[in-house]
Amino acid sequence: MIKLSAKELRVTEAVEEQKKLLKKNPIYIIVDNVLDTYNIGSIFRLADAVAVEKVYLCGGSETPPNSRIKKASINTTEWVDWEYAETAVSAVESLRLKIENLMVVSVEQSEKSIPYDSIDYTFPVALIIGHETDGVSPEAMDASDFIAEMPMWGVNISLNVMVSLGIVLYKVAERMSKAGGK
Repeated sequence: MIKLSAKELRVTEAVEEQKKLLKKNPIYIIVDNVLDTYNIGSIFRLADAVAVEKVYLCGGSETPPNSRIKKASINTTEWVDWEYAETAVSAVESLRLKIENLMVVSVEQSEKSIPYDSIDYTFPVALIIGHETDGVSPEAMDASDFIAEMPMWGVNISLNVMVSLGIVLYKVAERMSKAGGK
């Protein structure tokens, strides 16, 4: 296992020419009003790890530059493309205008949710994650093709938003690698 110091992890300053050379996967993350800047920074780390095409920060979500996002992201905000959208629904609508056959999946607990690992993820795909307490907005869930949920067997009834995203994102990446992707 390679161990890097905090300084080694954070010396990644993106240059636009370098960013253009990176192969991106047809995955989009829509952050629906997530307020914790450390969650947002961690979402950028996940986005970088799976080489997502773009992150959409929506509603009250903080945006870079922000020192706490930068620290939690270990500078991946410099490498991952992102933009701000007024709402998660407006981000979905914008993506659907640009991208044909986009699958949209909310990661949320709902009467309409199905197990995250029973979805046959297709590409391109957008994953919506929501506010730490209120979750994904009802409007964004209505704009989704599926609502994915992780099983909970303990006393706690929910997972951290970044952890939930990580679980689903790696299931998506697994499907992508089986389909011959990155």
